[in-house]
Amino acid sequence: MEINNTEFKTLLINQDENKLFIKLNRPQKKNAINPVMTNELLYVLDYANNKDDVRALEISAEGDVFCAGGDLQTMSGEENETIPDMKGTIADVVKKLRSLCKPVVCRIEGNVYAGALLLVCNSSHAYALDNVTFTAPEIKRGIWPFMVMAGLFRVMPKRDGLDLIMRGEPIEADEAQRTGLINAALNKNDFSSYVDNVVNDLSNLPPNAMKKGLNAYNNQEFDDFEKSMEFLEKEIGESIQSEEAKEGITAFLEKRKPNWK
Repeated sequence: MEINNTEFKTLLINQDENKLFIKLNRPQKKNAINPVMTNELLYVLDYANNKDDVRALEISAEGDVFCAGGDLQTMSGEENETIPDMKGTIADVVKKLRSLCKPVVCRIEGNVYAGALLLVCNSSHAYALDNVTFTAPEIKRGIWPFMVMAGLFRVMPKRDGLDLIMRGEPIEADEAQRTGLINAALNKNDFSSYVDNVVNDLSNLPPNAMKKGLNAYNNQEFDDFEKSMEFLEKEIGESIQSEEAKEGITAFLEKRKPNWK
């Protein structure tokens, strides 16, 4: 699977060492997700999943809207002939995003609407400019945002999340931070360097421990306490015996930076 020589119609893709940058690139359509973008996202996430040298991902967007959700005016027949048909939907994109078990950072510099919340809620990190708003307007179109709920209520409290989708009114970035929808709302002067540092930090951490840990988190998220502890005790026992743990401990004792392979 290639990425650098692949032509994308709806995305801008760049890999810099251990970091993979995915930029939504339909600004004239407010980066609405159409079937071509869905297929391209599936292709890129599949690439990220299969490449050990991809340790962290960043999702951003061209233009003044991060993403308007699903494209309600999708033209049938459009496709990207250079990329295999991954035979999936936006639901498959989100499932693949979660199952990556790699850090995924949403870099949000424009407003977020509707199904775009699927990307925000199911990434491991999300940072937004402080003038950005988040809206789930589906109810005003006679639609309930069913799929959004799967991720939304894993990051937001029940009443905050229900109010967001029941009234369809936008919330400001500081409210999104307060309710856990994003990690932080940042001013324009601090935003770029802050997000860059987060992505760099995540890309330099032990990849196998990260993947094993995120996989364990997903598997025990809703188990009862006793079952979680039994599972996690087994996981920490295996982790301590790993090559990365040995390298990390040795580097600490030798007062040097670890060399993650």
